[in-house]
Amino acid sequence: MTALAPHVRTLGRGPGRSRSLTYEEAFDAMRIILDGQGDPEAIGALLMLLRMKGEVPEEIAGFVAAARATLPQITPPALDWPSYAAGRSRGLPFFLLSARLVARSGHTVLMHGWNSEHHMATSASVRQALPFAGIATAPSVAEAGRLLGRDGIAYLPLESFQPGLLDLLRLRDKLGVRSCVNTVLRVLNPAHAAASVQGVFHPPYRDLQADAGKLLGQNSLTVIKGGGGEFERNPAKSIALFGLRDAAAFDGTAPALLDETTRLNQGWSDPALLAGLWSGDWHDPFAEAIVIGTAELALATLGEPTPGATARRLWSDRANQLADLRD
Repeated sequence: MTALAPHVRTLGRGPGRSRSLTYEEAFDAMRIILDGQGDPEAIGALLMLLRMKGEVPEEIAGFVAAARATLPQITPPALDWPSYAAGRSRGLPFFLLSARLVARSGHTVLMHGWNSEHHMATSASVRQALPFAGIATAPSVAEAGRLLGRDGIAYLPLESFQPGLLDLLRLRDKLGVRSCVNTVLRVLNPAHAAASVQGVFHPPYRDLQADAGKLLGQNSLTVIKGGGGEFERNPAKSIALFGLRDAAAFDGTAPALLDETTRLNQGWSDPALLAGLWSGDWHDPFAEAIVIGTAELALATLGEPTPGATARRLWSDRANQLADLRD
């Protein structure tokens, strides 16, 4: 009998007999998988049964706790910023500039993630856009710590700190649908930052991720339905906020920043526009509002008392410093 069989049986006994996994059972299941003890058939069955049933916070929290137990020690940043969306419906990743702006405030930011091979082959890929956003990629955990000390921000690819989770994520190509691994990675917070920001594509996952974060002892968390599933704000819409403040459940609304109705994806595809927007060589009020508005939500998660004013000041200071350098 496969080591995962008891957990598959718990989920798959049928109507009236099956049930969700407890935190402890989920922890054990993920431990088995990441230790290489799970048969491929059992792993696929487990993930698809969870998909059909719908995950509960205890399952996500148990999976995350087991995954964290396998990770190397990572320098704790002030803010955890996951990026795992498939990206099929989004344009340029302006949220990268938002993260860089937050880092300029003195709050270190660790971004981590992976995007599908299909998306990484496009011009709007997060990986391809990182250099244009001025964010260095860390090939190792040790290098991530060095970059946090030097730049205040770093991007750590999933394959650099837990390739086993990447293998699970890539099962989507064989199974044809996403699995709970997508949610686990968003909640993972591999360096145990006290504050985290997370995006979702489907609104029901906002509560799931917030509740899982609470079970894991997360102190501050903001979850939004963001552009393409990333933590990115559409400044032309009001945004529902979910998450935690001082480890207690939190929800709210961020009002629209612009008096217009427009899509987040304006058709921009050249990642060089990110560098142009930061340097001031390209100006676009909507793109700037994306960057500043997203940074505002991240700063609020970090406990900044006037996050909107701080985000606008950081953006202006950046422009003034660039102008001084040119003079």
